[in-house]
Parts: sequence; structure tokens; C-alpha cells
Amino acid sequence: MTLPYFDAAAVREAAPWTTAIAALERALLNGVDPEEDSPRIFSPAPGGEFLLMPAMGQHYSGVKALTVAPGNPARGLEKIQGIYMLIDSDTLAPIAVMDGNELTAIRTPATTLLAAKHILATAPGGAPEKPRVLVFGAGIQALNHLRAASAVFPEASFAVVGQRPERVKVLVEKLASEGIEVRPASAAGVSGADVVLCTTSSLTPVFDGGLVAPGTVVAAVGQHGLDAREVDTSLVLRSDVVVEGRASAWREAGDLIPARSVEEWKTIRPANLRELVKGEFERTPGRPCLYAGVGMAWEDLVTAALVYEGGTRP
Repeated sequence: MTLPYFDAAAVREAAPWTTAIAALERALLNGVDPEEDSPRIFSPAPGGEFLLMPAMGQHYSGVKALTVAPGNPARGLEKIQGIYMLIDSDTLAPIAVMDGNELTAIRTPATTLLAAKHILATAPGGAPEKPRVLVFGAGIQALNHLRAASAVFPEASFAVVGQRPERVKVLVEKLASEGIEVRPASAAGVSGADVVLCTTSSLTPVFDGGLVAPGTVVAAVGQHGLDAREVDTSLVLRSDVVVEGRASAWREAGDLIPARSVEEWKTIRPANLRELVKGEFERTPGRPCLYAGVGMAWEDLVTAALVYEGGTRP
């Protein structure tokens, strides 16, 4: 069997930010239900673990196969590596393979900015014309979230907070070369931000949730797992909450649990991404809004299908 392979450059070219965001939005409006998404599968691997994310759809299905190697960064290698296999849903035959890292690097910020755009649009006082966007993190997800935010909010101002000044400097210079102006900032900057995007690998909160102003949109998307949190309990308890999917949040959203128990969240029943996009979510005046995302397989499938149908095949 010979399958077309879409490398990182081909994936990137086929899924520019506004195109990827629009594809995710269409999928949600046309019947994709995050609550039906397949759970992530974890399995031990030498020095790390395997991470498998299957998803099925009417025309295409697929599975993302990743490896997580915590020791790789010390070797100058990526911690997470992998591929995506796209499958024809009718025959269940594989039809393409593509770079899994680049697919993840696109679908995650595309999903986050889809959520942030819709949440900001529901602000009781109206969305700011020139939002102030603050990003925590200086890795590939921070870089791509800033790129995606620039595409969605072209009039916005951008700032970034990172633990290592040298990495922040590299990120700022990289984006400047692409025409995106970003300034270094501190965690105290959350008090003046309209949108806060958390894209870190931190296991503990990265800022004081009491500093977040009413009306601010905070997206915590850098981590998955009940032992990891980027935001503190005070922010969770004082915020409206939107989740990618309720079932996935109960399994993996450490930002929400144990701030409240799963039983409490089930009673509250926060809106999921589909309900947000369909206009079924209302903000509470005077409260921030927290979006909690852990990454879901349906997003990979939608983005992979976009690449396959629009990409340049070898």
C-alpha cells in the first residue's frame, strides 16, 4: 500500500488559521457533537507513553498516534511526536498519513480562538474593538496561539508571559519577522487583558485569578490531566465556564476539578463548544468567562480532512 504523506509544511499550507477555524465551526454547526467524541487512550511506552486519539465521521475517520517522551527536550528533541492516519469511513481503508505534530499545532489554537471569538462576542457590554490579548507560554502552542489570535483579532494588541526571558525574546523576534507585534509582559498583566490564553505545561496556576477583570475571557488549554492546572480555584468559582466537551472535561480538565467535583459540574452543566457556536450560551454581567480545553479527537479529524481535501498531495 502506498499512501500520500502530508508533511508539516503541507499541513500548514492547507490549513491557514481562518480556514481551519471556519472548518471547525462548520463541523459543530453541521452535527459534530463533542459529547460523542472517543476518549483518549493512554498506554505505556519505553521512557514515556503512547497516546492514541481515534475519531469517526460520516465521510472520514482517523486516528492520531503520538508518543510522549519527557526526556526528549534534554536531547534537543520534541517531547511529543506522532502521525495522523486518515481513513475512508465507507471502506475503513487508510487513505492518507500526515504529520501529527503540525496537525496538533494547528487544531489546538484554531479551536481556542474559535471559542474566544464566540465568547467575546457574547460579552454583555459588547466585544472590544481592539482587544488586549495576553498569552502565557513561549513554546510552539504560544507561538501558534498568537498567530491565530492575530488572524482572528487583527486590531488587537498582544503581550506574552514566559518563565525564560531568552525563549520569550526568540518568540517576540520570530513574530516580529511575520509582522505581528508582541511585547513581553508579566503575570500582573492579566488585570488589563480582555483575552488571556494559557498555553503552558505548568502543573500549578500561572497567575492570581483574583486579578482577572470582570468580562475578561480566559482560555486554559495548555494541559490535560486532573493533576495539572493553569488557573486557580478562585478564578474557576467566580467565572462563567465553557468546556470543549463535558465528558472530556470530567475525565481530564484539572483546571476545573477539584475546584468543583464532577458531581457539582454535572449539576451545573456548563455549555460545550457546540452550544457556544450555536448561540446557546449567555454571559453573566460582571463575571469573567473561563474556557477549558483539553484537546479532542474530532478536532484532529476535521483538520485532517481539510488538509486531505485541500492540500497538495505528493
